[in-house]
Amino acid sequence: MMDISVNVMGGPLEPCSMTPLTGFYRNGCCDTGPEDRGSHTVCVIVTAEFLAMSKYLGNDLSTPRPEYHFAGLNPGDRWCLCAARFLQAAQEMAAPKVVLASTHERALEIVPLELLKAHSVPTGFLPKEE
Repeated sequence: MMDISVNVMGGPLEPCSMTPLTGFYRNGCCDTGPEDRGSHTVCVIVTAEFLAMSKYLGNDLSTPRPEYHFAGLNPGDRWCLCAARFLQAAQEMAAPKVVLASTHERALEIVPLELLKAHSVPTGFLPKEE
């Protein structure tokens, strides 16, 4: 990626998570490109409620999958989520918190900015990466 990615607030896209390593390109950022058909662009802080909903809908994000080098997510982990799944979670009242500075501007093609802001975490209260 040669271009600098932009977040939903118009600034440079900040990393979402290195532990667990996230992003469609597994670079820690919610970068996207033509190969990313799921638009993994929304940086979220997952909750137990969201993980349960996702598992129920057929996308188990909490169970470790060593064959994919995936340790499984725990509540409090940051993760680049598919924009459509975030929208669905919001409609089901199970949306996780959003990190706006780490959410790619392409998420706005699917999710309105107002909805992302309504679920955002104040910047001063973000959990620190280990």
